[in-house]
Amino acid sequence: MKQLRLGVLAGLFAAAGVLSWGGVRLWDAFGTLPSVPLAAPIVLAAIAAILTATALSLRARLKAQRERRPDAKGVEPLMAARAVVFAQASALVAALVAGMYGGTAVFLLGSLDMPPRREQAVYAGFSVLAGIAVIAAALFLERVCKLPEDGDEDEAGRGGGGTARAS
Repeated sequence: MKQLRLGVLAGLFAAAGVLSWGGVRLWDAFGTLPSVPLAAPIVLAAIAAILTATALSLRARLKAQRERRPDAKGVEPLMAARAVVFAQASALVAALVAGMYGGTAVFLLGSLDMPPRREQAVYAGFSVLAGIAVIAAALFLERVCKLPEDGDEDEAGRGGGGTARAS
């Protein structure tokens, strides 16, 4: 499994932001804007919390397993792979959603004197922050599930090395 790249996520965020900003401008020319739901930042924050809790749980279980504690509960490779897939999918969707709300927020900055638009700008801004939190939690979970690099003696014996994913 390939590791997520920050450049890809930033590109998705920027592309979604530009398209959203243009779409909101066009939509505003024809009438009223669609509203930014209050649930958007709440749902994104909940996903970030779930990803963080999963990462912390897996990290503690892997640490106990490495230290060979008798009560250590192992981590199944398939479970770790599923967690990484969930993290990567969440990060990609969060980059798109945060970019979309970011473009909307940038457009709404021009009309903060109107209370309804100010409220929508605040919701959109919190959605962007929550989307960034999802991306950070996803990258943390991905890092937790990354296998450690092989030792020097292993490289000499197998003729290779590097890193791999728990998949």
